[in-house]
Amino acid sequence: MRSAPPLKPAGYDGLVVGLNAVIFAAKESEISVLVAKGVATPETALPFGPFDPEKHRTFEIGLREWVREQTGFELGYVEQLYTFGDRGREAPLAALAGAEGGRVISVGYLGLAPEPRTLKGAGASWSPWSRFYPWEDHRGGRPAVLNEVIEPALRNWIDEAAGPGARAARYDRARATFALDDAPWTEERALDRYELLYEAGLVPEAARDQSGEHFAHPIEGLGEPMASDHRRILATAISRLRGKLKYRPVVFELMPELFTLSQLQRVVEAIAGYPIHKQNFRRALDRAGFVEGTGRMQSQTGGRPAELYRFRREAVRKGEVLGLATPRLKDGA
Repeated sequence: MRSAPPLKPAGYDGLVVGLNAVIFAAKESEISVLVAKGVATPETALPFGPFDPEKHRTFEIGLREWVREQTGFELGYVEQLYTFGDRGREAPLAALAGAEGGRVISVGYLGLAPEPRTLKGAGASWSPWSRFYPWEDHRGGRPAVLNEVIEPALRNWIDEAAGPGARAARYDRARATFALDDAPWTEERALDRYELLYEAGLVPEAARDQSGEHFAHPIEGLGEPMASDHRRILATAISRLRGKLKYRPVVFELMPELFTLSQLQRVVEAIAGYPIHKQNFRRALDRAGFVEGTGRMQSQTGGRPAELYRFRREAVRKGEVLGLATPRLKDGA
């Protein structure tokens, strides 16, 4: 295991400001996240490190330095995601880094890259986000883990509530987040789903972090755990990215300069987690003016050559376009 970065810069007592990066890249039909292992714990973690006010002029500069040092990756597009400050949230990492007892507040960032470039850092790798959330990918239909593992466990959790009112509240929450009993699946609620599984004591992190007031019963098949609350931070980023599809053409930050419409659709489906209607998607693209053909063709094995397109960034600058329509492909359509 590599030596842990000092989470507590000299002269700072009690409060530590950390920086966490969630960096996504697309390859074919998968969205992968940049992770590091052995930075401060044996568990898989997001790239992270402390903000040093003496060394870093801004949070973003500090973030870029930590990502570069731990993974060898040079950040491109990045935006601030959220600030995480729950008491005890970084206890495992803070203890290993010699900052026991310190309150750790982390500023999370979302980064996007057009491809999962080769990494130089020891322990750094690109990992599909389905490795951590196997219930989020509905492109092939409702995942079996929902029906066979999660739903029975949640119904047991509901039945264990102290009274009828508590049971009803638990049921309403589980139904809304995990689409029980034919409720609609809302893709942007990835964070709500992970937090519910944590609160119900069903994920490994709940057992690791449990106190005397919380007794966890983690079950198999609910994805790989991550260091500290990094799986919560990752779920926050997934929810943010899925939501942004509707009001900003952020998907093009994950695309190469030239792409086919089929490639674009596969990346959009990978983000949203469900299949979309091809003809309606392309009609929406035409109306929005997001892309334009280049006249160049890409040969495809076993099919006709497909035209290469590019993203019209000038349309965004002029305020001509907003979000990207993602019309669902209905069952049987």
